[in-house]
Amino acid sequence: MKRLTFLLIASFLLGACGQVVPTPPIIPEFFDIAPTPFIDLTSYPTAQAAIQAPNQTSNGFAVNVERAWMDGKNVNADVCYTLPDSSDWSIYAANLSYAGTVQDIYGTTLLSLQDATDGQPGRRCDTLTFVVPPDADLTNAVITIDSFGAVPREGEYCSVYMPKIQQALLERGIGIALECAAVDGVEKMTIASYPPEMTQQQAEEMVYSDEFFTVKGPWSFSFNLAQ
Repeated sequence: MKRLTFLLIASFLLGACGQVVPTPPIIPEFFDIAPTPFIDLTSYPTAQAAIQAPNQTSNGFAVNVERAWMDGKNVNADVCYTLPDSSDWSIYAANLSYAGTVQDIYGTTLLSLQDATDGQPGRRCDTLTFVVPPDADLTNAVITIDSFGAVPREGEYCSVYMPKIQQALLERGIGIALECAAVDGVEKMTIASYPPEMTQQQAEEMVYSDEFFTVKGPWSFSFNLAQ
Protein backbone atom coordinates (compact mmCIF):
# COMPACT_ATOMS: atom_id res chain seq x y z
CA MET A 1 0.00 0.00 0.00
CA LYS A 2 2.83 2.33 0.90
CA ARG A 3 4.57 1.40 -2.38
CA LEU A 4 1.42 2.22 -4.36
CA THR A 5 1.03 5.53 -2.56
CA PHE A 6 4.68 6.41 -3.30
CA LEU A 7 4.27 5.57 -6.97
CA LEU A 8 1.16 7.75 -7.25
CA ILE A 9 2.91 10.70 -5.57
CA ALA A 10 6.00 10.28 -7.77
CA SER A 11 3.88 10.08 -10.90
CA PHE A 12 2.02 13.25 -9.90
CA LEU A 13 5.27 15.15 -9.27
CA LEU A 14 6.83 14.03 -12.56
CA GLY A 15 3.71 15.04 -14.41
CA ALA A 16 3.74 18.44 -12.77
CA CYS A 17 7.39 18.93 -13.68
CA GLY A 18 6.70 18.06 -17.30
CA GLN A 19 3.92 20.61 -17.76
CA VAL A 20 4.72 23.70 -19.80
CA VAL A 21 3.58 26.72 -17.85
CA PRO A 22 2.83 29.58 -20.23
CA THR A 23 4.94 32.67 -19.67
CA PRO A 24 2.84 35.75 -19.05
CA PRO A 25 3.18 38.30 -21.82
CA ILE A 26 5.69 41.03 -21.27
CA ILE A 27 3.98 44.36 -21.64
CA PRO A 28 6.49 46.94 -22.86
CA GLU A 29 6.61 50.28 -21.20
CA PHE A 30 4.94 53.06 -23.14
CA PHE A 31 7.44 55.63 -24.24
CA ASP A 32 6.50 59.26 -24.52
CA ILE A 33 5.86 59.99 -28.20
CA ALA A 34 7.03 63.46 -29.12
CA PRO A 35 4.17 65.46 -30.62
CA THR A 36 4.51 67.01 -34.08
CA PRO A 37 6.23 70.34 -33.53
CA PHE A 38 4.01 73.36 -33.95
CA ILE A 39 5.40 75.89 -36.39
CA ASP A 40 4.69 79.34 -35.09
CA LEU A 41 4.59 81.57 -38.12
CA THR A 42 5.17 84.57 -35.88
CA SER A 43 8.74 83.32 -35.52
CA TYR A 44 9.28 84.21 -39.17
CA PRO A 45 10.30 87.83 -39.54
CA THR A 46 8.49 90.40 -41.63
CA ALA A 47 10.84 93.02 -43.00
CA GLN A 48 11.54 95.16 -46.03
CA ALA A 49 14.89 96.05 -47.55
CA ALA A 50 16.28 98.61 -49.94
CA ILE A 51 17.91 97.30 -53.11
CA GLN A 52 21.46 98.22 -54.03
CA ALA A 53 21.68 99.28 -57.69
CA PRO A 54 17.96 98.62 -58.36
CA ASN A 55 18.17 99.61 -62.07
CA GLN A 56 20.22 97.55 -64.51
CA THR A 57 20.22 97.22 -68.30
CA SER A 58 21.68 94.42 -70.41
CA ASN A 59 20.88 92.83 -73.78
CA GLY A 60 17.82 94.97 -74.38
CA PHE A 61 16.27 94.40 -70.94
CA ALA A 62 16.06 97.34 -68.56
CA VAL A 63 15.34 95.63 -65.23
CA ASN A 64 14.22 97.35 -62.05
CA VAL A 65 13.66 95.75 -58.64
CA GLU A 66 11.33 98.15 -56.88
CA ARG A 67 11.43 96.48 -53.48
CA ALA A 68 12.38 93.28 -51.64
CA TRP A 69 10.73 92.05 -48.48
CA MET A 70 10.24 89.00 -46.30
CA ASP A 71 6.76 87.89 -45.34
CA GLY A 72 6.57 84.71 -43.29
CA LYS A 73 8.71 82.14 -45.08
CA ASN A 74 8.72 84.02 -48.38
CA VAL A 75 11.39 86.32 -49.71
CA ASN A 76 9.72 88.47 -52.36
CA ALA A 77 10.89 90.99 -54.92
CA ASP A 78 8.87 93.09 -57.34
CA VAL A 79 10.72 92.93 -60.66
CA CYS A 80 9.80 95.15 -63.63
CA TYR A 81 11.43 94.95 -67.06
CA THR A 82 11.06 96.36 -70.55
CA LEU A 83 9.99 94.03 -73.35
CA PRO A 84 12.23 94.13 -76.44
CA ASP A 85 9.42 92.97 -78.76
CA SER A 86 5.84 91.69 -78.72
CA SER A 87 6.73 88.13 -77.74
CA ASP A 88 5.48 86.64 -74.47
CA TRP A 89 8.53 87.44 -72.33
CA SER A 90 8.86 86.36 -68.69
CA ILE A 91 11.54 85.49 -66.14
CA TYR A 92 13.08 82.24 -67.38
CA ALA A 93 15.73 81.49 -64.71
CA ALA A 94 16.50 83.14 -61.38
CA ASN A 95 18.01 82.35 -57.98
CA LEU A 96 18.42 83.70 -54.45
CA SER A 97 21.84 83.33 -52.82
CA TYR A 98 22.57 83.87 -49.14
CA ALA A 99 25.18 82.59 -46.64
CA GLY A 100 26.60 80.03 -49.09
CA THR A 101 23.16 78.78 -50.14
CA VAL A 102 21.72 79.10 -53.64
CA GLN A 103 17.96 78.69 -53.96
CA ASP A 104 16.89 78.34 -57.61
CA ILE A 105 13.31 77.18 -57.01
CA TYR A 106 10.96 80.12 -57.19
CA GLY A 107 7.49 81.26 -58.18
CA THR A 108 6.28 84.29 -60.09
CA THR A 109 3.06 86.27 -59.92
CA LEU A 110 2.11 88.70 -62.68
CA LEU A 111 1.58 92.22 -61.33
CA SER A 112 1.06 94.23 -64.53
CA LEU A 113 1.60 94.08 -68.29
CA GLN A 114 1.73 97.08 -70.61
CA ASP A 115 1.93 96.69 -74.37
CA ALA A 116 4.23 98.87 -76.44
CA THR A 117 2.57 102.13 -77.51
CA ASP A 118 3.69 105.28 -79.37
CA GLY A 119 7.22 104.03 -79.79
CA GLN A 120 7.57 103.13 -76.11
CA PRO A 121 8.53 99.53 -75.32
CA GLY A 122 6.19 97.26 -73.41
CA ARG A 123 6.75 96.68 -69.72
CA ARG A 124 5.96 93.78 -67.41
CA CYS A 125 6.13 93.46 -63.61
CA ASP A 126 6.25 90.20 -61.66
CA THR A 127 6.59 89.33 -57.99
CA LEU A 128 9.43 86.85 -57.63
CA THR A 129 9.07 84.58 -54.56
CA PHE A 130 11.54 82.24 -52.83
CA VAL A 131 10.79 80.10 -49.75
CA VAL A 132 13.52 80.11 -47.07
CA PRO A 133 13.90 78.60 -43.56
CA PRO A 134 13.28 80.85 -40.53
CA ASP A 135 16.96 80.94 -39.59
CA ALA A 136 18.18 81.98 -43.06
CA ASP A 137 20.93 84.57 -42.84
CA LEU A 138 19.85 87.24 -45.31
CA THR A 139 22.40 89.82 -44.23
CA ASN A 140 24.05 89.78 -47.65
CA ALA A 141 21.46 88.31 -49.98
CA VAL A 142 21.45 88.53 -53.76
CA ILE A 143 18.62 87.92 -56.20
CA THR A 144 19.96 87.08 -59.66
CA ILE A 145 17.89 86.88 -62.81
CA ASP A 146 19.88 84.66 -65.13
CA SER A 147 17.68 84.96 -68.20
CA PHE A 148 14.38 86.05 -69.69
CA GLY A 149 12.50 83.80 -72.07
CA ALA A 150 9.72 84.05 -74.63
CA VAL A 151 8.17 80.68 -75.32
CA PRO A 152 7.04 80.77 -78.97
CA ARG A 153 3.33 81.07 -79.56
CA GLU A 154 1.62 78.93 -82.18
CA GLY A 155 2.80 80.04 -85.60
CA GLU A 156 5.68 82.18 -84.31
CA TYR A 157 8.35 79.61 -85.11
CA CYS A 158 7.96 80.37 -88.81
CA SER A 159 7.45 84.12 -88.64
CA VAL A 160 9.78 85.05 -85.79
CA TYR A 161 12.20 82.29 -84.90
CA MET A 162 13.02 80.37 -88.07
CA PRO A 163 15.00 83.21 -89.73
CA LYS A 164 17.28 83.77 -86.74
CA ILE A 165 17.67 80.03 -86.06
CA GLN A 166 18.63 79.37 -89.69
CA GLN A 167 21.08 82.28 -89.67
CA ALA A 168 22.73 81.03 -86.47
CA LEU A 169 23.12 77.53 -87.92
CA LEU A 170 24.68 78.89 -91.11
CA GLU A 171 27.14 81.01 -89.15
CA ARG A 172 28.21 77.92 -87.21
CA GLY A 173 28.63 75.86 -90.35
CA ILE A 174 25.91 73.40 -89.35
CA GLY A 175 24.18 71.99 -92.41
CA ILE A 176 20.64 71.93 -91.11
CA ALA A 177 17.98 73.31 -93.45
CA LEU A 178 14.65 74.53 -92.10
CA GLU A 179 11.35 75.08 -93.83
CA CYS A 180 7.76 75.91 -93.00
CA ALA A 181 5.02 73.45 -93.80
CA ALA A 182 1.29 73.48 -93.20
CA VAL A 183 0.27 70.97 -90.54
CA ASP A 184 -3.45 70.81 -89.79
CA GLY A 185 -3.86 74.19 -91.40
CA VAL A 186 -1.13 75.85 -89.31
CA GLU A 187 2.31 76.84 -90.59
CA LYS A 188 4.93 75.01 -88.55
CA MET A 189 8.70 74.99 -88.72
CA THR A 190 10.18 71.64 -89.67
CA ILE A 191 13.65 70.28 -90.35
CA ALA A 192 13.99 69.74 -94.11
CA SER A 193 17.44 68.13 -93.97
CA TYR A 194 20.44 67.58 -91.73
CA PRO A 195 23.97 66.15 -92.16
CA PRO A 196 24.24 62.35 -92.52
CA GLU A 197 26.51 62.09 -89.47
CA MET A 198 23.78 63.65 -87.31
CA THR A 199 20.68 61.94 -85.93
CA GLN A 200 17.19 63.41 -86.07
CA GLN A 201 17.26 63.85 -82.30
CA GLN A 202 20.57 65.75 -82.42
CA ALA A 203 19.22 68.03 -85.12
CA GLU A 204 16.07 68.75 -83.11
CA GLU A 205 18.08 69.49 -79.96
CA MET A 206 20.02 72.15 -81.87
CA VAL A 207 17.04 73.68 -83.65
CA TYR A 208 14.73 73.78 -80.63
CA SER A 209 17.37 74.83 -78.11
CA ASP A 210 16.21 77.41 -75.57
CA GLU A 211 19.08 79.68 -76.62
CA PHE A 212 16.88 80.92 -79.47
CA PHE A 213 14.10 82.16 -77.22
CA THR A 214 16.02 83.32 -74.15
CA VAL A 215 18.12 86.39 -73.39
CA LYS A 216 20.83 85.84 -70.80
CA GLY A 217 22.10 88.32 -68.21
CA PRO A 218 22.77 88.08 -65.42
CA TRP A 219 21.03 90.88 -63.58
CA SER A 220 21.99 90.77 -59.87
CA PHE A 221 20.44 92.76 -57.03
CA SER A 222 21.90 92.85 -53.51
CA PHE A 223 19.91 93.59 -50.37
CA ASN A 224 20.00 93.13 -46.59
CA LEU A 225 17.16 91.43 -44.72
CA ALA A 226 19.03 90.70 -41.50
CA GLN A 227 16.82 89.45 -38.69
